[in-house]
Amino acid sequence: MNLGLEGRAVLLAGASRGIGLATATAFAAEGSRIALMARDAANLSAAARDVRETLGARAGGAGQAAADDGAAVLAVAGDATREEDAARAVRGTIERFGRIDVLVTLIGGSRGNPGIEAGNDDWDAVLAANLRSAVTMTRLVIPSMKERRSGVIVHVASIFGREWGGAASYNAAKAALISYSKSCARELAPHGIRVNSVAPGSILFPGGSWDRRRRADPDAIAEFVKGELPLGRFGRPEEVAAAIVFLASAPASLVIGACLNVDGGQSRSLI
Repeated sequence: MNLGLEGRAVLLAGASRGIGLATATAFAAEGSRIALMARDAANLSAAARDVRETLGARAGGAGQAAADDGAAVLAVAGDATREEDAARAVRGTIERFGRIDVLVTLIGGSRGNPGIEAGNDDWDAVLAANLRSAVTMTRLVIPSMKERRSGVIVHVASIFGREWGGAASYNAAKAALISYSKSCARELAPHGIRVNSVAPGSILFPGGSWDRRRRADPDAIAEFVKGELPLGRFGRPEEVAAAIVFLASAPASLVIGACLNVDGGQSRSLI
């Protein structure tokens, strides 16, 4: 199936590892041009190298990759919760590629005290990472997308934005992100801009939270897998990436305002 993504300019915020890196390489495999934004410069550099290798393999060899890398991959070190960093990433992507066809926001995670008695500072940090970063990035790309009457935005939320589980602040932030995505979808559709969200379940990758928990208490995690994951395993970043790429593609042209669970049947919500 032709996904219609070759040559598309894709900006991914939070793309140095895990789902973000898998998504970047999945877009690269489709021939898209990739801008990566992340805080950790070392991980970002390694991610950009992986994306270049994928583009090179698609082009048929290292020689072609060497010729095209400079134009096809952009790495921007920055924190998407900071307006100035987010603006620099958007500006740099447009300067390099001439436009932004697809925005994917992948910033998230829990911060500080996860309980309901968490203080304002902890709540502010969680909301900044999981919600405000997506709001900021969206606001910054909208003008150019509206001008071209074309664009796709995909926000990565969580199944715990749709049902109980985990930390109160994280759940609330992800629920707000899903709601925000729906609101954006309704408002931006007349301008040719499609907005959707993805709700991953428990995803395992090296250095991620589930990897750390499994190393710290393998027996407890084995019980978690047995009781909570119907497939008997964690999800893989590539499986979430495939859903994101689909939502950005031409075959998904009628999918607007959706929140797509990618969780192997883990969630229990009826909505």
